[in-house]
Amino acid sequence: MFAETLEAVQSSPSKQKIYVRFVLAVIAVMVLFKTFRFGRWGAWQVRELSDFDAFYIVALQVWHGQLDLVYRFETLVKLQEAYNGATSFMPWTYPPQFDLLVAPFALVPAGIAYLLFITVTLAVYLLTLRAIAGRNFAHVLVVMFPALAITVGCGQNGFLTGAMIGIVCLNVERRQIVAGLALGAMVIKPHLAIAAGVYMLATRRWVALATAATVVLASSFLCTLVFGWQIWTAWLGAIRESAIFLEHGFYPLFRMVSAYATFDRAGAPPNVAFWAQATVACFALFAVVLAIRLGTAREMSPAFALGVTAMVSVMISPYAYDYDLPMIGIGLALLLPNLAQLAKARERSLIYGLILLAGAYGMLQSARLAAQFDNEASLTAMDDKFAPAVGGFAMLALLMVLLRLLWRGMRPAPVLPESAQAAE
Repeated sequence: MFAETLEAVQSSPSKQKIYVRFVLAVIAVMVLFKTFRFGRWGAWQVRELSDFDAFYIVALQVWHGQLDLVYRFETLVKLQEAYNGATSFMPWTYPPQFDLLVAPFALVPAGIAYLLFITVTLAVYLLTLRAIAGRNFAHVLVVMFPALAITVGCGQNGFLTGAMIGIVCLNVERRQIVAGLALGAMVIKPHLAIAAGVYMLATRRWVALATAATVVLASSFLCTLVFGWQIWTAWLGAIRESAIFLEHGFYPLFRMVSAYATFDRAGAPPNVAFWAQATVACFALFAVVLAIRLGTAREMSPAFALGVTAMVSVMISPYAYDYDLPMIGIGLALLLPNLAQLAKARERSLIYGLILLAGAYGMLQSARLAAQFDNEASLTAMDDKFAPAVGGFAMLALLMVLLRLLWRGMRPAPVLPESAQAAE
């Protein structure tokens, strides 16, 4: 079975070390390669823009005092062209807190900025994942490798958000203030923190919730002092603009892992895709509540419910991409100690396979389209008009598997006949 083959990775300490070293070595080579590309050194003087380029452009505008320009797509396109002579469809909808976070990277060249950003966030993520996974670390790394690779490749913040959710899960039981600080830091991508917030509410972690709210309010006040109150108007305008872009299918939907993208690429009208996304979000949050009840009924460790919470976090918003999947690794690490008890080998194989598929599809599809159309500018015009959102389908199937396991776990165990009990 596929599950047993993957689980054999952790069969001995020596085998674990081999797999961990191999995965980390490949990632290190990728980071070095991408450092040259983002730095536009050597043969990469001119190239297509990618996600970290958008971060760097925003950081530059913070120091130029023109941050509001990045929240209007027509001016952002001009900034992109001035930066590298190329444009790409990358509207900016991050809250001002993330603008503050990336601002220091404009003080160094782009290649060095990428190297610092990706290595620091990757290191924090891996340390957090190691603390959670323990002896299952090699197993989780192998399953998550495609998601780690795609995040390194585009220079996104999936390692940062994954680490923050991991810190929440590590500390929510004994150090609620630390968990609340990490949850509050998720203000940079609040749609990925909804499930964790529901978990906090359902388990009455009031100190963590109050701490998170304090972080959000304090950081918002700081952003207002630095950028002025008008930055919030600009941000809200960008969100409205992005909703229009999403409705018209301008985003690279084949890279998305949301139900919205799946139904949109399947030919459903935007309003049907939206309601499908809302329905999936409700089931995802229901899974969190069900996991909490199952843990209480079976006197299981809170880690299981937290694992479900981390996994479904990427299933709630329509704006979820393959580079957000490192959060799934946190969930998998939390689930593994109990997964063998609740899931059959075939179900575990399905879980591992769906995670691998979601991470690998966007990367392989991007490589194919880049080779076919030469550059990413062509992808904007021609790409996902024909490419389905397979990653979103994988996440839908994963949610169904989780709900099946949870529902089955909640059913009472069958009562044996008295004769069978006597025989025992």
